[in-house]
Amino acid sequence: MFERVLIANRGEIACRVIRTCRRLGIHTIAVYSEADANAQHVRLADEAWPIGGPRPTESYLRGDVILDVARRSGAQAIHPGYGFLSENTAFARACSEAGIVFIGPRPESIDAMGSKAAAKALMEKHDVPLVPGYHGEDQSADVLAEQARRTGFPLMIKAAAGGGGKGMRIVRSEAEFADALASAQREAASSFGDTRVILERYVDHPRHIEFQVFGDTQGNVIHLNERECSAQRRYQKVLEETPSPFLDQARRTAMGAAAVAAAKAVNYVGAGTVEFIVGQDGEFFFMEMNTRLQVEHPVTEETLGLDLVEGQLRVAAGQPLPLAQEQVKAHGHAIEVRLYAEDPDQNFLPGSGKLIKLRLPAPSRHVRLDGGVIEGDTVTIFYDPMIAKLIVWDADRPQALQRLRDALMASEIVGPKSNIAFLERLSRHPVVVEARTDTGYLDRHLDEFLAGDAAPEAHVLFAAAATALMHDENHVAANAADPHSPWARADAWRVGHAGKRIVALSLHGQRHEVEAYGHDGNYQLRHGDAATEVRGARLGDDALSARFDGEARRTPVRTDAARVTVHDAHGNRHTFERAAAFAWASKETAGGNQIVAPMPGRIVLVKASAGDTVEEGQELLVMEAMKMELALKAPRAGTLASVHAAQGDFVEADTVLLRFAD
Repeated sequence: MFERVLIANRGEIACRVIRTCRRLGIHTIAVYSEADANAQHVRLADEAWPIGGPRPTESYLRGDVILDVARRSGAQAIHPGYGFLSENTAFARACSEAGIVFIGPRPESIDAMGSKAAAKALMEKHDVPLVPGYHGEDQSADVLAEQARRTGFPLMIKAAAGGGGKGMRIVRSEAEFADALASAQREAASSFGDTRVILERYVDHPRHIEFQVFGDTQGNVIHLNERECSAQRRYQKVLEETPSPFLDQARRTAMGAAAVAAAKAVNYVGAGTVEFIVGQDGEFFFMEMNTRLQVEHPVTEETLGLDLVEGQLRVAAGQPLPLAQEQVKAHGHAIEVRLYAEDPDQNFLPGSGKLIKLRLPAPSRHVRLDGGVIEGDTVTIFYDPMIAKLIVWDADRPQALQRLRDALMASEIVGPKSNIAFLERLSRHPVVVEARTDTGYLDRHLDEFLAGDAAPEAHVLFAAAATALMHDENHVAANAADPHSPWARADAWRVGHAGKRIVALSLHGQRHEVEAYGHDGNYQLRHGDAATEVRGARLGDDALSARFDGEARRTPVRTDAARVTVHDAHGNRHTFERAAAFAWASKETAGGNQIVAPMPGRIVLVKASAGDTVEEGQELLVMEAMKMELALKAPRAGTLASVHAAQGDFVEADTVLLRFAD
């Protein structure tokens, strides 16, 4: 086994690899960019070396710099994690030439599967089922248009060197093809430095099911069962689970055999994933092979009791696989979701900023957390905005889903916006509970999973107000010099009349005022025409227990001086901001007269000029931020007075990009 391993990655996966290495007694060497000098993977590793600027091209994609660090630090092997250099053939080959073990497949295997087009050609030779389409070398626009007509619509454009949903577009008619192709090629060039694409017949309402494969240097290859990843948004996986609730044993056996055949076709060594598209009739087609560890690998580990990173290390060190296929036995059901700094209600706009509060459930046999940040860390604009992976396990799927709901309810992120409320709705949605989802369901029905900006129901608002009152009273009493003094009460009592307080709460930018009388858990509350009587309120253990108009209820809540979070009877999360009782300034807007950059990023396309007349919703600019393209559209119809951005410009958040004439 290796004594010194360098981890050529950052964040969650770097921390994940370090934990396994530490358990095995392996000395770990981290690398870090200028933006990551205080990152957790730097603090967890036994030593860490700087490798360049904040952008990936200046640091984590600099294979030459990383190899130099490996030599100088005495690393015997490099673990690439996933993303960055994990599927870079040149880097894997350079490691071998430098006498350093690349903990991953052979360069030839990465080459064979790194291009979707080449991989499909190879799979065709080995009788692995393929979706009809085009994966040829001729990439001229005329040839691609002709092949699209032959393939038929709807079809899928995919970046040949792609992954992670980048460079993918669904095209439903010939008229849409040229624009979709240009957009896919532009994103592919930005993400992979390669504009080549493949075309595939689009399988309607498909499922995405992948098989974990593992090979060793002795020629043994096995699969470690499947993971279903059908819950997706824009080709990005949202919920992953194993076993698949869709597969029966016969289909599982057939797909597993096809996955092993695919791996053997490229003499695969190490951990990899063979991904399939599965039709509603159960027919399956090879989609691609990821020649690395997957983000969702923990669900496989939780059901099999294995450590796949340990397996990677042992295989890379020349040891044989510890299991034969017939020894692979799964137990229970595991589910993974990813907690992101993003705003689902703003088209999942990635976020950044300091994690003022990061509260996650306690790890246990049923709950696992793989993260790369802690409270007080900053989610930077330069990398993927994932905060943590939440993995749950239980004896069966219904119990695992309930574990997931409980774990999400116990989670709280303050700072950048997060997707926790979105994941809570997802975990309760009938299409997920009944395992009926397909890869396009979320995109077709996204509004079913979003909170929206509707006013809260009265009982939710009253629960939030009662929680705020209890919090304030407890705080004043705890900090009073004389807790027995009548002045040590936050009850607004005045001589000659009952005390009246205003509890001001803001939700989705809307102010809600609740009139409150009473103290010590007994209140009269009113909001508009609605009123309620609260008796016996107690606040503790993240819950408010009280009688509302005589009906006793326990409401999950969380509060501090700045906000109150309430979970309603359906499990939906409502986070209210505390507002000043007698001061309110409505949120100013630009009145639709300008477009500003929603976050730092690079302008990749400007589609309008000063003097142009535009329609509401017309796409005016395209910017790239956090590894995704954002289309900026006209907020209203009108004439453009000025354009303040050019293609290639890097802009900061809130920079004015376009102005409308008054």
